Amino acid sequence: MTAAAGAPTVKCLVWDLDDTLWDGVVLEGDDPVPFPAALETLAELDRRGILHAAASRGEQAVTQRHLTLHRLTDWFCATEVGWGAKSAAVRRIAKALNIGLDTVAFVDNDPVERAEVASDLPMVRCYPAGEVGRLPGHPDFRPGHISPEAAGRRKLYQAEWRRRQAEEECAGGRQAFLDSLGLVMELRPAGEADLVRASELTVRTHQLNSTGLTYDIGELRRLSAAPDHEVLVATLRDRFGDYGIIGLAVTELTGGGDAVLRLMLMSCRVASRGAGSVLLHHLVQRALAAGRRPVAHFIPTETNRNMLVTMRFAGYEATVTGKDRLVLAVDPERPLPKAPGHTRVIGGAA
Repeated sequence: MTAAAGAPTVKCLVWDLDDTLWDGVVLEGDDPVPFPAALETLAELDRRGILHAAASRGEQAVTQRHLTLHRLTDWFCATEVGWGAKSAAVRRIAKALNIGLDTVAFVDNDPVERAEVASDLPMVRCYPAGEVGRLPGHPDFRPGHISPEAAGRRKLYQAEWRRRQAEEECAGGRQAFLDSLGLVMELRPAGEADLVRASELTVRTHQLNSTGLTYDIGELRRLSAAPDHEVLVATLRDRFGDYGIIGLAVTELTGGGDAVLRLMLMSCRVASRGAGSVLLHHLVQRALAAGRRPVAHFIPTETNRNMLVTMRFAGYEATVTGKDRLVLAVDPERPLPKAPGHTRVIGGAA
């Protein structure tokens, strides 16, 4: 199976294990060795920033021991081993990684398992095990650009897994957990070294994206140098480590005194941290401090409704409502909503 035209690049490949990643069945007492082609695909897709997860039949403890024995554990950001439907496991993995199901691919040697996933989750691309060695050549697995952060994406998601465990163990509730993270967002004008990742974000990020527009590196370079535009990137860090570049804002400074947010997006990885609200509040305050009216364009898509909710919580209200586009603005005369207090913002001064 291949992606439909316009389908997003795969963000995560979910593997069956027995007779797909390795040659044999662990629970039957085999000591199967990973297929060389599978190891090559694991490494190459990881280099491109594509995550790996597992959804397999068996017993968790037995499978985990085998993964550890063959030094495979570190490749996977999520592992689901059991006897339930594979489609349910794939759905849980996508939720845990906070990615859309339309960015997930699934590989399994069993045509019945592939058919079950394809039937319940038609947006998930399914491949037979015989295709494993050829997957890196598929267009679905070839990002337009490979940023310096791509090769470290697996580590970022594994750190996020540790954060989830810490949150589950936090007795004080969600806000207490957020306060304990020591979140720091840094904003800066996009530099040359940021452009690959910034362009990559416009292609990869769908849920927290105000317009769905994409910008290639050349466009971002031109806008960054233009006196009537600002291109800001946002990074985030906490006590568990660095999230890398997780946000982008493209603002046009009009001659009429508006600061028009043409594109604002935030990586889905940090949606649960309230990072989108933090960035929007800062952009509003930045515009007002410069004597400009904060305006934003919003283009509805199938997945970005949460972004519109976030923008309204930041003080943006619709002024023009069209079939395909909303124009929102902040009334400078009205009190601004309170900014989230669990994240410290540095840099990005007007």
